[in-house]
This record gives sequence, structure tokens and C-alpha cells, in this order.
Amino acid sequence: MVSIERSGRIGLMNSAAENCMLISRDRACGRSIFDVPEMPLELQEALRALPEGRHGVRLHELRLAGGLFDCTIQTISHDRVLLEFHNLEREKMRLRLQQRELQTGMLELLSRNMGHEVRNPLGGIRGAAQMLADELETGELSTLARLIMRESDRIDELIQRFGQPELEREELDLYPLLDEALTLLTAESREAVQVERDYDPSLPALSGDRVAIRRVILNLLRNASQAGASRVWIKTRVEHGTAMLQSGKSGVIRLDVTDDGPGVPESLRSLLFLPFVTGRRDGTGLGLALSQQIASAHGGLLTFEPLQQGSRFSLYLPFGNDYAPLEKGELH
Repeated sequence: MVSIERSGRIGLMNSAAENCMLISRDRACGRSIFDVPEMPLELQEALRALPEGRHGVRLHELRLAGGLFDCTIQTISHDRVLLEFHNLEREKMRLRLQQRELQTGMLELLSRNMGHEVRNPLGGIRGAAQMLADELETGELSTLARLIMRESDRIDELIQRFGQPELEREELDLYPLLDEALTLLTAESREAVQVERDYDPSLPALSGDRVAIRRVILNLLRNASQAGASRVWIKTRVEHGTAMLQSGKSGVIRLDVTDDGPGVPESLRSLLFLPFVTGRRDGTGLGLALSQQIASAHGGLLTFEPLQQGSRFSLYLPFGNDYAPLEKGELH
């Protein structure tokens, strides 16, 4: 909340407004709001055009120094105006977490239904192979029958684990996993993709499954490469406070993978993390869905943002000794 005179001179502001505008009360009070750095032009014009009398104006999605906000402008007297800022980043994250629960829930439902439909005939195939192996006892055909049994067991194990990642947690650093994923990408890619790194050197360790997190990173890099990107930007940062809307958490590590490819078709953007949704003919549509579930199992989140040129995927992973997976409905 910020109280200003009609001229724009700041009289009072609370601590929340300090976070919105990234300026202290001591520096702001007595100063014109039009001189505050990064004050949106739309807000300035609305204040200058505010009619006399008691009127209220609502401005949407203003980019301030502290993030994205809605702003209510309310005339409280003939010479006094009140500004109230409403944090949209927090609300956006809340909606993303709710969407994540829906997406991972659909994948779990799919895994249960698919398991029932596939494992019944698979049991018959394995039983028939077992009878052939027992009947033949030795020879090439017996070897093939036992191969069918082994592969049937492997498929059955995959079905049981599908959509239900079992994590082996350990304390780990993110950068070795990034290096491993980039090495694999280089080995797989026929055409070289230029990679630019913007790493936070003070990134803390986190608790997670090394193989699962590397799988998510590699999937994001593969998607960028297979989409036809020529350049990929990898950025790491630490975010504190209410980034994941979980009380008691120290913060999150944020990993951005940005590319200059053609981007995701608009028709697929809202469905991107659902199973079997893909924009490629040879795609399975499971990579992002499983990646989202791995992020969720770590108490994290995977998000997508379309850009004017290309796309940005962001992986959020909580860190700190007080880490605990986010339970369904644990939104604050």
C-alpha cells in the first residue's frame, strides 16, 4: 500500500510496497512516485489522468521492480490517493501447483488403467513362454522362450513403476548433473547446439534422486534440440520466500532452459504436461508428463513459458534441511 498526494509525492508506504517497488520507505517518502525507478508508464498515465472526486481504477499485470502486480488506485480525499498492489506471481504459482496436481493425478490414473489392461495379456504371454521353455528344455527355441519370459518380466516391472517414480534420495549438486546431461546431448545430436551458461556460483546442495533429476534435465535439453533450436541458454538461480508457496521451506533452486526454436504451438501449450501430448510425429508424449511427476515427487514444479522466439522451461526444486514433499492440497 502506498499513500500519495495528487501531485505524486509519496507520503506513506508499508513494507509490502517496499517489496513491490524495491525501494525503502526512507528513500521513497517525500519523493515523487514518477521518479521511482521502473515505475510502469501505464500507472504513471493513470495517476496523471485520475479525475477529481472519489474514483477507483484497477490496472492489471503491471511489471514493477519487484515482479508482476495488479494495482488498485483509490481516491480517498481531494488531495490524497491510495495505491494497493496485488502480487500476481504468487497467484500464478498457486495455479501452476494446482495444475501440477491435476497433471500428475492423470498420469497416475493412466498408469493404473494401463497396468490393468496390459498386465493381464502379458501374464498369458509369459505363461505360454514358460510352458514352451519347460517343454523344449534346451536348444535355440528354449533360449528364445526364456528371452520372452525375461522381457515380459521387464515390461511388467516398467508398468509397475510407470507414473510412480521411486526416488533414492541423496545430497547432490546440480552442476555435475547438468554436465552429464550436456555430454549425453552432444553425443546424441547430429547437429551441434550452441549452449550458453549463466550459473549461480553459490547454488546450494539439494536432496534428490540423481538419476531422476538428470533425466528431467536431459529431457528438457533434448526437446530444445529436437525442436530445431540452434542456441540453448541454461540459467540457475536461488529463489527465497514464497516461491513455492510452502511454509517452512528455505527456498528453491530454479533451473531455466531457454531455446530459440520455433516454439510450442498455441494449441498444445495448456496441455503440454499431460500424457501423450506431443507436437512431434515420432514423440511419445510422455517425456514432459514424467518429468513433471519427478519434479512433483521432489516437492518441486516444472513450468513452461512461450517466448517471442522459442520457449523457456523452468524446473523448481526445494532445498534446505526442512525439506518435505508437497502433499496434495498443501497450498498456503
